[in-house]
Amino acid sequence: MKMLAIDTSTIACSAALFDGGDLIERFEIAPRGHAGLLLPMLDELLAEAGWSREQIEVVAFGRGPGAFTGLRIAAGVAQGIAFGLDTPVVPVSTLAALAYGATREGKGSRILAAMDARMHEIYWGAYEVGEGGVLALHGTEQVCAPMDATLPAGDGWFGAGDAWEVYGEVMRLRLGRRLAGWDAGRYPRARDVALLAAPIYKLGGGLSAEQALPVYLRDNVAQPRRKPSPPE
Repeated sequence: MKMLAIDTSTIACSAALFDGGDLIERFEIAPRGHAGLLLPMLDELLAEAGWSREQIEVVAFGRGPGAFTGLRIAAGVAQGIAFGLDTPVVPVSTLAALAYGATREGKGSRILAAMDARMHEIYWGAYEVGEGGVLALHGTEQVCAPMDATLPAGDGWFGAGDAWEVYGEVMRLRLGRRLAGWDAGRYPRARDVALLAAPIYKLGGGLSAEQALPVYLRDNVAQPRRKPSPPE
């Protein structure tokens, strides 16, 4: 299996190649620079790995939630490559990728992934590494005010993501001693998208290219606000 993975859901832009053993990645913090960075990153990775583009067998991408423009870039690039090569796609939750990266780097087995959603809201997901090392979501992913985020039971939770910088005080007060620590400088990465996508693909979870769609969590994305009705 030769996999390309990409993520442009935040100010971080990343791409990775994974063959089931070796994994190489490019990662850069680049606000508003994703469209110009992503394809050159891919070309560099292909050259380093000694792959041709035609050898890519599956495309994984961070499907959201996250920045709307970034999610559209990732989905569009994934679709374009998958259509051109007739390969399947594997969408991966960016909150799950964020949580997986934290567990991979030794931050514990219980992760509260929180990304700044703007408009005084956060993207929120509580993840725990369970039996067999499988990352499991508690409840559902949410977009909500920091005070409304559903808190899981138990202690030893670690906070990951930029919302812990913007709204960290509020969330730390809510969690108290149940919070073991936090890292606000952590973002989803293509490396972790690939590692999460690989078992999904092996279990037959690949989708067709036209199904490479972003997940925004907000229902009103790109919908114009209604003008108020004139008084009668």
